Amino acid sequence: MAHCPELTSGGNKVVEEVVANIDIMPTVLEAAAASGPSGLPGRSFLPLLRNEKTPWRDSLLYEYYWERNFPQTPTVHALRESQYKYVHVYGHWDVDELYDLQADPMETTNLIFSREHQPIVRRMNQQLFATLDQTGGMYIPLFPDRGQQNDLRNPKGSKAAQFPPELVHLPTKKPIHS
Repeated sequence: MAHCPELTSGGNKVVEEVVANIDIMPTVLEAAAASGPSGLPGRSFLPLLRNEKTPWRDSLLYEYYWERNFPQTPTVHALRESQYKYVHVYGHWDVDELYDLQADPMETTNLIFSREHQPIVRRMNQQLFATLDQTGGMYIPLFPDRGQQNDLRNPKGSKAAQFPPELVHLPTKKPIHS
């Protein structure tokens, strides 16, 4: 949400492009007519607020790497586009996720096993790994320990999530040979 009538016109506006938190600092710096450090990963979205035609990203990469201090949180990579969000989880059941952000903005229905969405899953998976390869994200970093390890569990806390039924395969009975 942005409000600055001195820099934009037309009242409320919904920006359809993929804007992220990394774009806030460059935007505030441009609005203040100040320069920032070189190499910032984001871009000012003031041109989008002003309805100016400007080239913009089609997707945004999200990366979170497992930390020893928080062992219950796996490594996660996600690719977010204007309509879909693809999440690739490494180290926690390895169940990926796909959400249609236009039909399901609260991300309550995982479409990863939907037959009709498989072409989107394949495309976004390939794009995710191509982006990770281009940005050096194919290597999981090893960070030194910092702070206390958060591995304690509250017995009154939430229970474990149900295992996805699409991944449950019962063993087949094999004949017993004597």
